[in-house]
Amino acid sequence: MAQKLLIRDLTLRDGQQSSFATRMTQNQIDRVLPFYKNANFYAMEVWGGAVPDSVMRYLNENPWTRLEKIKAAVGDVSKLTALSRGRNLFGYAPYTDEIIEGFSKNAIASGLGIMRIFDALNDVNNVKSTIKYVKKYGGIADCAVCYTIDPKYPALSFWDKLKGKKNPAPVFTNEYFLDKAKQMAALGADMITIKDMSGLIQPSRIAELVPLFKQNLSIPVDFHTHCTPGYGLGAVLMAILKGVDIVDTNIWNFAGGTGAPAIELVYIFCQKLGVELDINMEAVAQINQELFNIRKELEAYDATKQFPNPFNPLTDTLPADIDKEFDKAIEAAKANNEEALLNACHAIEAYFNFPKPNELVKKAEVPGGMYSNMVAQLKQLNSMDILEKAMELIPTVRLAAGLPPLVTPTSQIVGAQAVNCALDIKAGKPMYSNVSNQFVNLVKGEYGKTPVPVNPEFRLKIAGTREEIPYDMSKYQMQPNPELPEAGGVKLAANEKEVLLLELFPQVAKNFLTKQKVEAYEAQHKEESKAQQTNVEEKAEPITGKTVKAPMPGCVLRFTVKPGDSVTKGQTVVILEAMKMENSIASEYAGTVKRLLVKEGANVAADAPMIEIEI
Repeated sequence: MAQKLLIRDLTLRDGQQSSFATRMTQNQIDRVLPFYKNANFYAMEVWGGAVPDSVMRYLNENPWTRLEKIKAAVGDVSKLTALSRGRNLFGYAPYTDEIIEGFSKNAIASGLGIMRIFDALNDVNNVKSTIKYVKKYGGIADCAVCYTIDPKYPALSFWDKLKGKKNPAPVFTNEYFLDKAKQMAALGADMITIKDMSGLIQPSRIAELVPLFKQNLSIPVDFHTHCTPGYGLGAVLMAILKGVDIVDTNIWNFAGGTGAPAIELVYIFCQKLGVELDINMEAVAQINQELFNIRKELEAYDATKQFPNPFNPLTDTLPADIDKEFDKAIEAAKANNEEALLNACHAIEAYFNFPKPNELVKKAEVPGGMYSNMVAQLKQLNSMDILEKAMELIPTVRLAAGLPPLVTPTSQIVGAQAVNCALDIKAGKPMYSNVSNQFVNLVKGEYGKTPVPVNPEFRLKIAGTREEIPYDMSKYQMQPNPELPEAGGVKLAANEKEVLLLELFPQVAKNFLTKQKVEAYEAQHKEESKAQQTNVEEKAEPITGKTVKAPMPGCVLRFTVKPGDSVTKGQTVVILEAMKMENSIASEYAGTVKRLLVKEGANVAADAPMIEIEI
C-alpha cells in the first residue's frame, strides 16, 4: 500500500505571520478562498498566533469575523486550524478554565476544526484544560512538542576544569521529547506535532524523532518547521521518508526564507517517491497566482522582498541538472548523508531564488522572529552596537531562567531580557538591573515548570522569593466592561466573543471595540455629531514639575496612580508595553501626581513625558 501524506497549509496564518507581519486583510483573504475550496488540503491554518491581535491592532477587523468568513467559503473541504499557547491562549498571561472553555467553545462554533496546542515551557500541565475543552465541543486536539536545543555554553577555562566546574548536561534529548508526547497522548491528544518553530531541527535529528514517535504513539504525527537557517526542506524530505503522517507547508510565493517549505517542492519529491499526495495542484497554482499580487501589495511588510522565480510543477519542466538535484536529495536522505542532502536542497532553493540560509540565525541557534524582535528593540533604542553582546548573553539568561524553549512568549521574554542585560552592562550597571514583568513572572514560576529548576538565590534576586510560586487562578480578575458615553452608553463588549477578546488582548481589544462602537453610533447620529463639533483648540498647559518619561518606545497599558496621589521615589507609576513585554516604570521623584500627560493606550516615543509630578 502506497504511503499517503497529508498537508496542512500554513499560508494564511503562519505563512503571512512569518514573512509579512500578519498584515493580510480580509479582502486579500477573500480573494484566494474560492481556490482553497478546490485545493483539498487536509487542513488550513488560518487563525491563532498573532492573527487575532494583528487584525484588530493594525487592520481594524474582527478576528471572529475572519474565522467565520473562511469557514463559510471553504466549508468542510479542509479542517480549519489555529495555534494556541495552552493556558496562555493567544496572550502572555495564564487564563482560568472559564476563559479557556469559553474561548474553545466559541472558536469551534465559529468554524475551527483543529486546535494546535503548545506550551512555551513544554509543561504538559499547561495544555490539559485546552485539550479537555476543545474535545468537549467537538474539536480535534493537536498537541505540539516544542523542539529546542541545548545552548552552546562558553568553553570552560583550564582553571574552571581544575575546580571541577562542568557545563550542564544535555536536557533536550530524544527521550525528553518522546516523554512529553506520551504525556499529551495520555491526556487525550488526537495528534502530536513536532513543532520546530525556529527551523533548527536538522535532517539527521528528525530522522531519529519521527520513527521514535511512530513506534511509541498510536496517533498521527505532524512535522512543522521553517527554512530560516537552511534545514527546512531537507528536514521535511527526511520526515516523509521516515513515515510522518502530515507535514506543514506554504504555497510558493509565501514559502521559504522565514516561512515553511513550498508545497510545490514537496509535491515533486512525493511524485519521485511514489507517495500519494491528494492535493489539487491546479487549485494551488490559482492560489499562488493571486498570492503573487497580494505579496506585491504587502511590500512594506515583506521580510525579504525576494520573490521566488515563477514555477508551476504541473506545466513547467525542470532543467535536467535541477531535476538531478531532487534525485540527489532523495538518495542522500535515504543514505542518512546530511551534508549531501542539504547541499542538494540548497541548490534547488537557489535555482528557484528562495532566500539563502540565514547564517546568523543558524549560528546563534535562536528563532528568526526572536532575532528580528531583538534587532527592532535595539533600533528603537539606538543601541545596535550591543547586538552582539545581547546575542552572546542569550544562553546565560536562558539558563538562569530555567532553560525555557525559545518559542513565543519565552523567546521574546529571554530575548528582551538579554537586550536589557546588555544595556545594563553598557551603562555600567549590574545585569538584571532592569527586568520586564514577564521575566519576573517566568522566574517566579507563574508560567509553569521550567525544564530545569531556577536557582532559588536567582529567583530571590529577580522575583523577591526563593520559593517557586505558580500562578494563582483564584486572584484572576476579569477586564472591566464599562459603558461608553461617546457611543450612546452601550457596553464596550456586547457579547461573549467580545468579552473574550477583551480578556485576551485588553488594550488592543479595548481600542478596537471602542472605535467600532463609536463609529456605529456616529453613523446613526451623523448630523447631531456634526453640530456638537467645535473648532476651539485647547492650549497645552506648560509642564512645571518633574516628569516620568518612557525609557523606550511603547504603549501605555495603564497608570497605577491618578492626579492628586502621593508617590515615593522608586514607586511603580505606569505599566509600559514595549516589544510585547510589560515594563513597570518607576518614579524617580517623591511628590504629588499633578496630571497624566498621555492617555492609556497611547503609543509613546522614547523619553516622552507620561506623568507630571510636583515635588
